[in-house]
Amino acid sequence: MNNKNVLISGVTGQAGSYLSEIFLNNGYKVYGITRRTSSPNIERIKLSLANPNFTIIEGDITDSFSVNDIVEKVRPAYIANAAAQSHVATSFEQPAFTWNATALGVLNILEAIRKTDKSIKLVQFSSSEMFGKNYSVKNAAIRDLNGLVTGFEYQVKYQDENTPMLPQSPYAIAKLAGHHLVRNYRESYGMNVCSAIFFNMESPRRGEKFVTRKITKWIGEFLQSPLGQCESLEFNDTCIFSSTLPGVVFPKLRLGNLNAYRDWGHAEEYMECVYTMLVEGKNRDYVLSTGKCISVADFLIKAFTYAGIKDCQNYIKIDESLKRPSEVDFLHGDSSLVRKELGWKPSKTIDDIVKEMVDHDKSAKAC
Repeated sequence: MNNKNVLISGVTGQAGSYLSEIFLNNGYKVYGITRRTSSPNIERIKLSLANPNFTIIEGDITDSFSVNDIVEKVRPAYIANAAAQSHVATSFEQPAFTWNATALGVLNILEAIRKTDKSIKLVQFSSSEMFGKNYSVKNAAIRDLNGLVTGFEYQVKYQDENTPMLPQSPYAIAKLAGHHLVRNYRESYGMNVCSAIFFNMESPRRGEKFVTRKITKWIGEFLQSPLGQCESLEFNDTCIFSSTLPGVVFPKLRLGNLNAYRDWGHAEEYMECVYTMLVEGKNRDYVLSTGKCISVADFLIKAFTYAGIKDCQNYIKIDESLKRPSEVDFLHGDSSLVRKELGWKPSKTIDDIVKEMVDHDKSAKAC
């Protein structure tokens, strides 16, 4: 293949930063779109910036002229659209901005491809939040370690490519609009465009407003505080303190819905699959998930236990304001299709992810 140019929107985010490194390691020239800001957000892309084949381009995917200009100049073989306003709670407060960044941006990219070169391959980053409250049900048998059936069948709830979607937030609605636009342009114009439907992606690069990183970052900050080394702790409704350290307090970890179940995988492994989808894959949509599902409470307990903090309930406060106006209680992905057709399979467990995130935030120089 002569054209080794790759264009990644949202390159400074968790997913975009990992994907840029994967393409660079495979000999591609990567162009990353970033919005102009007074304080550049380059922490996640430090490794990419050190590579001479990586170029930052200022642009805005909500501006059709900007997108057209970038696509015409770069003439990429592949585009990955990782840009979005991706925080669900924020989408309720900023629905218009969420729509423009998450839905209109997809339309602008599709139109730029259609007008410039319809052979450009696009992977749109869709979200499991699109399923909302809907799920499918299948029967499963209880099996032993050798695969032999040892018990009666039971029902398993899951979401896959055929599960009807019922989004429950402005973010999810905008993602669904972008998802359907990709399908429509593929069917209407024969374009090489498809979507990856991601279940929750985690890593030490996860944004600090997301619950998993919020938990591990709080742990890191607490352990680095004077109270983190103190054995005799006391608690009130909002703070942690000790009689041996007068005047020293630490705020409790404030969380919302602990009963939400999610399918958490590692962002880097998901980006390895995106690379395969772009370079080798068919023009079809895939669910990317681990197939394992635990609650926020389970993640919390795992993180605190690994960090050596006992009785985590003493350290948290449930804040009703952090709960969504419309909750999505259960997301459990079935990624059988992508495993069968592309041979992709995640290897990192939720325990691996928890340990990596806690270790990173425990050792952070500035929390």
